[in-house]
Amino acid sequence: MSNTHTNIVLIGFMGSGKTSIGRLVAQRLGFQFIDTDAVVVERVGLPIAEIFAHHGEAWFREQETSALRSLAILNRAVISTGGGIVLRAGNRALLRELGFVAWLTASEEVLFERVSRNKKRPLLHTDDPRTTVHELLATRRPLYEEAAQITVDSSLLTHEAAANLLIAEARRAFSWPAR
Repeated sequence: MSNTHTNIVLIGFMGSGKTSIGRLVAQRLGFQFIDTDAVVVERVGLPIAEIFAHHGEAWFREQETSALRSLAILNRAVISTGGGIVLRAGNRALLRELGFVAWLTASEEVLFERVSRNKKRPLLHTDDPRTTVHELLATRRPLYEEAAQITVDSSLLTHEAAANLLIAEARRAFSWPAR
């Protein structure tokens, strides 16, 4: 890789396993784990659902971009991003600058099953959340593909197997020695 950052950046739709798999990867590598949504929540002092309710999605996206920029100083971190981080072209470029970008995905049905139980997801507060998931995925899928260096289907692997695959691919990308 040409950049000097040795971070692993996880992108993907809500419910794709970015946080749980990311924590495993970070733990196994001895890296720091950062969740960009948690960075936004800490900075703003409100949960994401309240940020959306009080300020709207556009304002949240500004905060998300600011949080992502602030992570440019990191090295040896696993960075789990919010599902919409790829919506801005500048963010997609910044993700690649931050390190090795992996897109965690799953089938639409699996993603819907995973996210439909979580009432804290403001984009799914619609009359038809299944259609919303379909439409959001249709918009974001090509953006995830553009930003990512690898795609991992979290519905086909255990979290442990997905973490092992990500570590192996990051080792290859960064030319780290095998352990």
